[in-house]
Amino acid sequence: MKVNIPFLCAATTSTMTFLGTYFLELTMGNVEQYLALIAVVFIDGFFGIAAGIKREGFQTRKAVRVLQRAVGWSAFLTVLLMVERGFSGTAWLSETVIIPFIVLQLISALKNASMAGFIKAEELNKILDRIDNHKGIRK
Repeated sequence: MKVNIPFLCAATTSTMTFLGTYFLELTMGNVEQYLALIAVVFIDGFFGIAAGIKREGFQTRKAVRVLQRAVGWSAFLTVLLMVERGFSGTAWLSETVIIPFIVLQLISALKNASMAGFIKAEELNKILDRIDNHKGIRK
């Protein structure tokens, strides 16, 4: 059996070009979602590491978790966007799944910033009290 090297190279190059172009267009078309996701993961990680240094010192495994979380959620967002593109009527999917994660990461970042000393506890309580005005004023 004779292998046709030029055909094999052309097929591989075409496949890789298609995949690269597809993912480039997918990510550049939704760059705001990716940037928002990465920003909240890194801001929470920064304040979490700062708070951890104050409590127990720097731990590499906890810092690596920030990168793992960023890569994992970025991959998850990519799959959600592929599903949105592939099936009509699912344009709401990425927002429905990612927004609760972003909100929880922001709340975690506020807590970590407070624990690290970047935000005073009184200021954090004011921020949290503004979220639930219907519950009354903190005593």
